[in-house]
Amino acid sequence: MSEKTAQFKIFFDIPKIFEIKNIKPLMGLTGLYFIFNNKTIIQYPFKTSRLLYIGMSEKKTNSMGSRLTEHFEGKSKNWGLINYGKANQLYFTYINFEMLRKFWSNRIEDLESYFILDFVEKYGVYPICNNKSGYEILDKKLKANFIIDWPYFE
Repeated sequence: MSEKTAQFKIFFDIPKIFEIKNIKPLMGLTGLYFIFNNKTIIQYPFKTSRLLYIGMSEKKTNSMGSRLTEHFEGKSKNWGLINYGKANQLYFTYINFEMLRKFWSNRIEDLESYFILDFVEKYGVYPICNNKSGYEILDKKLKANFIIDWPYFE
């Protein structure tokens, strides 16, 4: 008889408008953040999605609030996000890393990789503004029992 491992479904919070007043409360928090738009549907190879970017903050000193502010102000020089923001209203949601610590024992960088590679598996390529070239690692070497609610962005 095989032992079944518990699976954890990852749900995303209510979308927040990508603006400073919504970003400021994330100062000092570490985790993953997801930037998407409200109208433009991106045709990825396997499915469509509004998701543009998956990012992370690994340190409180370079928190999700700091990273999102850099993206909002254009200091990250991610021209895809800057230009999508000119064309459409952008939104974001996030996952506080502290909330996953009991289910994830690896580093936050590994969690970001897990999410990005899971997106690649479901949609065929990296999110359009993640600026990854090619298929670096298509094997998900990291094991997790997460079921990610990607339809949230469809």
